[in-house]
Amino acid sequence: MVNRRTLSQLRAAFPSLWRPALVSLALLACLAGCGVAGTSTKSSLHPFTVGLTYVPNIQFAPFYVAEALGYYRSAGLDVTLRHQGLSEGEFNAIAAGQEDLIFAGGDEILQANSKNIPLTYVAEVYTAYPVALIVPANSPIHTAADLRGHSIGVPGLYGTSYIALKAMLKDAGLSLSDVNIQSIGYTQPAALLGHKVDAVIDYVNDGVTLFQSHNFPVRTLALQQPIISNGIAVRNSILASRSADVRAFIKATFKGVEYAIAHPRQAVSLSNGFVPGQSDPTATANAFATLQATIPFWKRSDGKPLGYSDPSLWQQMYTFLETQGQLAKPIDVTKVYSNSYISSSSS
Repeated sequence: MVNRRTLSQLRAAFPSLWRPALVSLALLACLAGCGVAGTSTKSSLHPFTVGLTYVPNIQFAPFYVAEALGYYRSAGLDVTLRHQGLSEGEFNAIAAGQEDLIFAGGDEILQANSKNIPLTYVAEVYTAYPVALIVPANSPIHTAADLRGHSIGVPGLYGTSYIALKAMLKDAGLSLSDVNIQSIGYTQPAALLGHKVDAVIDYVNDGVTLFQSHNFPVRTLALQQPIISNGIAVRNSILASRSADVRAFIKATFKGVEYAIAHPRQAVSLSNGFVPGQSDPTATANAFATLQATIPFWKRSDGKPLGYSDPSLWQQMYTFLETQGQLAKPIDVTKVYSNSYISSSSS
């Protein structure tokens, strides 16, 4: 699941802005030196609308980079990055045919398919699940068993975070009645900073970074569950009719991943054109810290190509979700993902 809470929410709400000057400069630079097909016209490009399941955020940097540096255009694609915000159902638009691809967790793709939304997960971007239980550094909570009698803030009594928490409690020999679970929405930092709860479930890449920016030391406890994290999924009808475009999109996106890993400061600057308010010096510094904490989740150390997802982990995840009662109906997990659309190199 993409983190549906961003640093900017902690400040006053701001209107959506577009920073054409920065993006135009990036595109001009790329036209001069990055090999963008300058002769391509918009009408000759193949359109793709991509659902990014939250408001603009630095965690989507690979997509912003690929768009700003012309990687999608060079691949023959006219890509629209569509942010959904908070009030829209995550799969509403793609189910209605308004989006072609979506950036979501493998668990969410399984759940969507079990509800008759035919999607195929074609490329894993996050190689590990970036969610953990977070406690103050001086907390008496050191293991899951120590949670007995303590309050835990979760976005809601649904979703992967809640499921993983229940699994953690079960492994520790605890029941839901042994702890005080509170639905706090996406206000984890404020809840823990304000001592309203003893622990929260949050993304470690921007959650921990935010605590650090407030000089609030924290510790994390990993949630042990078999989850395929965030990646690219596509409507099956699009996959059947435009497989070459899907491959091109994946390859261009992973060029964005590799660029962001190699040039994090430049990736933040390019992302400023897509994230309202991020060009503010403090916001830029926070974005850079979040990006640095996110990069390890994009890297691979298993020798597999970028985008690869483990079939055995898919089966474990399916069994886990089915056991937890999180699937609307049984499905064939082997038809929900594919490693056939990734290349051995994104260059």
